[in-house]
Amino acid sequence: MASDTQLFRNLFDASPIGIVVENLDGQPLFVNAAFCSFLGFTEEELCSKHCVDFSPAEDVQKDWALFQQLRAGVIDRYQLEKRYFRKDGSLVWGRLSLSLLRNDPTPLVVAMVEDITEKKSAEEIRFRHIAAIESSQDAIISNDLDAVITSWNEGAQRLFGYTEAEAVGQPITILSPRELRDEETQILEKLKAEGRIEDFETTRITKSGRNFDVSLTISPIKDSSGNVVGFSYIARDITQRKKAEKIIRESQDRYRRIIETANEGVWLLDSQFRTTYVNRQMEKMLGCERGEMMGRSVFDFYFPQDVEHKREILSRRQKGLPEQLEERFQRKDGSELWTLMSATPVFNENRDFDGALAMVSDITERRQAEDALRESEQKFRSVFREAGVGMVIVSPEGRYLAANRTFCAYVGYTEQELLKKNVESITFPEDWPAFSQGLREALEKDRGFQWLQKRCLHKSGRIVYTESSTSLIRSREGNPQYFIAHVLDITQRKKAEEALSGMTRRLIEAQEQERARIARELHDDVSQQLALLAVELDQWDQGGSHDADFRDHIQRARRRIVEIGQDVQSLSHQLHSSKLEYLGLVAAARGFSREISEKAGVRVEFREDGIPQTLSNEASIALFRILQQALRNAVDHSGAKRVEIRLWEQFNEVHLTVKDPGKGFDLSAAMQGTGLGLTSMRERARLVDGEVAIDSKPMGGTTIHARVPLHSEAYGEKQAV
Repeated sequence: MASDTQLFRNLFDASPIGIVVENLDGQPLFVNAAFCSFLGFTEEELCSKHCVDFSPAEDVQKDWALFQQLRAGVIDRYQLEKRYFRKDGSLVWGRLSLSLLRNDPTPLVVAMVEDITEKKSAEEIRFRHIAAIESSQDAIISNDLDAVITSWNEGAQRLFGYTEAEAVGQPITILSPRELRDEETQILEKLKAEGRIEDFETTRITKSGRNFDVSLTISPIKDSSGNVVGFSYIARDITQRKKAEKIIRESQDRYRRIIETANEGVWLLDSQFRTTYVNRQMEKMLGCERGEMMGRSVFDFYFPQDVEHKREILSRRQKGLPEQLEERFQRKDGSELWTLMSATPVFNENRDFDGALAMVSDITERRQAEDALRESEQKFRSVFREAGVGMVIVSPEGRYLAANRTFCAYVGYTEQELLKKNVESITFPEDWPAFSQGLREALEKDRGFQWLQKRCLHKSGRIVYTESSTSLIRSREGNPQYFIAHVLDITQRKKAEEALSGMTRRLIEAQEQERARIARELHDDVSQQLALLAVELDQWDQGGSHDADFRDHIQRARRRIVEIGQDVQSLSHQLHSSKLEYLGLVAAARGFSREISEKAGVRVEFREDGIPQTLSNEASIALFRILQQALRNAVDHSGAKRVEIRLWEQFNEVHLTVKDPGKGFDLSAAMQGTGLGLTSMRERARLVDGEVAIDSKPMGGTTIHARVPLHSEAYGEKQAV
């Protein structure tokens, strides 16, 4: 018996599987060496613990529940995989097989624990690999040595359109376009030679027949003995990348063509200012082949006397200061090349200076032209200073840039004083808006203006009348640079014109007074006498003592006298309209239009749009006389049967138009003729600060347009002269 006990003890200790004998309370009674080695404890340490002390709480809970069933006799044995704590605190995996030994009077529990830690680690690695494969966006495929597909992930299904069931068992060539079927043979040969293929770019085809670009990484699959049993394919869709690369290549080619055919030179330098690239235009400028320039310092292309100065300038670019400057280089043949160079520093990812990019324009001809221009400017400056008429140079903003002696004499300032001023500062305030508008139009329409009049303020305070003609000068790039103006002092001429205008005004006033006197005499004397004569004739006719011939004669005489009276009354109204004096411009214009219409048999359409009561008497008379003259001209000369008259107020001005669709006339010829009608209309408008515009051409009708301001200061000023 003892020998049997010793035998079982030897087997217990020699077992490679951990064995624990416990009581029904879960307290270890015996443990073998394998279990001690498994957990790193001694037998005494293990027997001093409870079975629940060996594992994490979540594993103990499941184990203890089964142990309670075993203890209650519900089950005789159970098995599970669980984790155990080693003495050093690490976790290991064990497969627990636990059986109940029913020995009276004390039942025991035998637990056998197999170390499965490595197996669990391998499973976890395998599970991670499977999860990674299934979650990969790339297609991951394996095939055997006969090129038959053996595995197929979801990425492959998304990429190629085949389900796993459809793909597994099919030859790998179902994924290759017909024209690339032989490519698989080449891939196999390359795998045999190199063992692995990475980033192999080719074309594959989907289930629907769509070709697309892929990048393949192919690796051999080996068994536990190291023999190759198949291959693993990782396929990545690179269609978008290929499209992007194509766009980039096309863009690079396009920019390369642009740079090579550009009119500007392109010069790329490294951090030591050595040439790394030049385009054709740069070669042409310097007269060198590209190979002659590559690697050479930019300083090799300067004139020797300029090198030190250029080193100093270029060193500043290393500090990140882009510059644009004119540079002189020496061509291969020794001649001079003037350039406009725009140089931009280039920095690497560490913000260290890494070179410069220069855009270079050939301005040699411009420099030569500038030298010639300087000589010409000297001559011009002499003419400018000594000219007998005023000359000024003015910036587009209106600042004086230069003034000759004659102009300085006009305004009483020295040139130095004028250079601190602008045109507005010495212009009469009321004249500046119109003059500044002329300057703006000159800039917008790319031209100067001819003989624009304005008043200047002499340094002493008196007014100087001037007349200016300007030319706009632009730069080579088309930007406005300055105005050159010829200025005439017309003060004496203006005084003469004012004197003549005063005389004209007085003549017109005298004419109006004479018209009024004649109108009164016609109305109060001649008309009354004709009326009395008509009454007397009527009395004679009513006497009844005359024969029929005499009475008939009296009747004809009476009718003739009435017609003469009407004509005299009409003439009186034309000479001096009482309606104009007492009822205003609108009533007088409408009445006159009606009289002309009835007398001449012409339809006169009169329209009025709210003329204000504030219109001065002088302006009313001027517009009425213009209407009279224009309407008479239309009736007498146009041949038209209809005349349109419109009277309205707009922008603080009163406007009058008289328009007929008649035969018209040559305006320039009419103005040179002996008639005074058109001149009289313009002069009347001018006397009240207005103007008359005449639009007519043969067989094209005539339009007379007069406008006068509501509040004219001109008449009052001229009254005071």
